Amino acid sequence: MIKTPYYIVYENKLRNNLELISSVSKRADVKIIMAFKANALWKTFDIISEYCRASTASSLNEMHLSLEKLGGEVHAYCPVYTDDTIEEFVKGCSHITFNSVAQYTKYRDLVESYNATHPDRVSCGLRINPECSVIETDIYNPCMPGSRFGVSADALKELPEGVEGLHFHALCESTSYDLEKVLESVESKFGHLLPKVKWLNMGGGHLMTRAGYDIDHLVGVINGLHKRYPNLEIIMEPGSAFTWRTGDLIARVLDIVEHKGIKTAIIDASFACHMPDCLEMPYKPTITEALAEPDYTKPTYRIGGNSCLSGDFIGDWSFDEPLKTGDLLTFEDMNHYTTVKTHMFNGIQHPSMVLQKANGELVVLREFDYLDYKYRMD
Repeated sequence: MIKTPYYIVYENKLRNNLELISSVSKRADVKIIMAFKANALWKTFDIISEYCRASTASSLNEMHLSLEKLGGEVHAYCPVYTDDTIEEFVKGCSHITFNSVAQYTKYRDLVESYNATHPDRVSCGLRINPECSVIETDIYNPCMPGSRFGVSADALKELPEGVEGLHFHALCESTSYDLEKVLESVESKFGHLLPKVKWLNMGGGHLMTRAGYDIDHLVGVINGLHKRYPNLEIIMEPGSAFTWRTGDLIARVLDIVEHKGIKTAIIDASFACHMPDCLEMPYKPTITEALAEPDYTKPTYRIGGNSCLSGDFIGDWSFDEPLKTGDLLTFEDMNHYTTVKTHMFNGIQHPSMVLQKANGELVVLREFDYLDYKYRMD
């Protein structure tokens, strides 16, 4: 009897994903690290750390949380570092990827000075832009024309002294065949540099835990890369794959309104506040209790959030029976890239965080109250 709304994470589903990721790591001799930008629910890290302790961070907060709660090495990438942050990154990270040659040049002496006196030296890399777009949604496309991410081949004829790795990120919930296409572009444009570095980070977007993903093909692609460049340590940093379909958002219907023949069921959660990717991407999430596709011969509704943003709704969903106040709705796959993006617009109550353990026990990990809203502005 947990009060709605709440996010629920299922330990069994999380472990299934982690076991698959671990098997790929072993079969393809690839280091797979967790991207904090997709999942920072640290009260589940005791489970994740059994399989993976390394991570990638794009902020000092992510780096500190990883060091504190995962305890493994941290690979950093930021679009830009600052004089106020770079020293902490150098002290806390095993790998630092710079977005531009200018940024690397600016901080190279600082890194070299640190490495000269510390055995746990930092390995520096450059992000490259393979200029190969396999993502249709521009907001998630790092290789769109005019991208601010990475150095293009025409601007990187030779490696700056001290650069030990290259990093690209060109995928988003993509397939192994998309990776193969991007790798062809990487090798075509940057192949002359690959024998000169120690590691290649292939970024995120490898959705290997999605049903139908061709794992054997992925392993073959990576093993082929090993054969062509035996000098390289291969790194992948998927975000969604770790927590794909491992959690839901449970909400309750509070009211049903009608205007111009459109019925809207208003819930005690918000797309804008609690499922922001649904509006950003945009995409229509699956509701367990609804039909797979709208059937306008059956009771059909928009689902409206409880914020005062006019666009805080998505439709249409059909149900076998009319909805009524008090009904529970399960919004599926609301763990990855959801809990990390939530906010408290309107001061709306944030959903609680719940873990269903492998034995079925429900554990409330976190509840939110007025003080959480108040002290964000303190």
